[in-house]
Amino acid sequence: MAVVLFTKMQATGNDFVMIDNRNKIIADNDYAGLAQCISNRKFGVGSDGLILLEESAEKKLVMIYKNPDGSDAGMCGNGARCFVKFAQSLGYPNDIKFKVHDKEYRGILKGEQVTVYFPLRTKVLPTSINGENIYQVYTNTEHIVCPVKPVILGDEKMLTVKGRELRNHKSFSPIGTNVNFMSGLSTDSVELQTYERGVEDLTLACGTGAIATALAWHHQNNGKEGEQVMTVEVKGGTLTVSFTFEQTTSEYHKISLAGPASIVFEGTYYY
Repeated sequence: MAVVLFTKMQATGNDFVMIDNRNKIIADNDYAGLAQCISNRKFGVGSDGLILLEESAEKKLVMIYKNPDGSDAGMCGNGARCFVKFAQSLGYPNDIKFKVHDKEYRGILKGEQVTVYFPLRTKVLPTSINGENIYQVYTNTEHIVCPVKPVILGDEKMLTVKGRELRNHKSFSPIGTNVNFMSGLSTDSVELQTYERGVEDLTLACGTGAIATALAWHHQNNGKEGEQVMTVEVKGGTLTVSFTFEQTTSEYHKISLAGPASIVFEGTYYY
């Protein structure tokens, strides 16, 4: 039995179990198994994912993320915001750089607000599934965005069924995709519900989904060129997505995600 100290955190309702693994208490081949156990809401701590803070041989910060089912994710935006605040609680500065897979991100903590800057250039790609118009947007992980009427966002049973169907659609095989349902509020604000791959359910927020949705909403509104700021309303609160759009290339870049993040509690888990 391993004794694991952990910190529970949340960012707009996306909750995570954070572990300081600089001393490699958890071996690489135990990440997936631990994630499945500790993320379980009945038999574990309960979370939308497991995040381990590590250091590379060059003493660079590294964020390891595992979904509740033990699978990998390309990136977790709200998890990264928690990572920045968690690092600060361990003595790191309020402005840090950290690696997720092969990409380096920057995070800045100001009070309860955390902003993460994405090393990303991406496009909004219109397509259709089962006759419905959707958008594919890669935000260092896979997303689709589905425009819906405002009333639909309240029908969570239907969103769960449809989200599961689209998440596993053959068009996105073999790894599947995250599914976002958006409804516009104004030209620079949008409401969102996300069905997350790996969680296999709706979550209160999804950071990379908020980015995908903000870009898709900008695209749908024949968005103007230059620097933009979009407000994304999720069930867990409000996120702010900033980006720059280039009309000549149809590319989005200089992308950042901002919102609150907080420590909920600390504890000991027996694994």
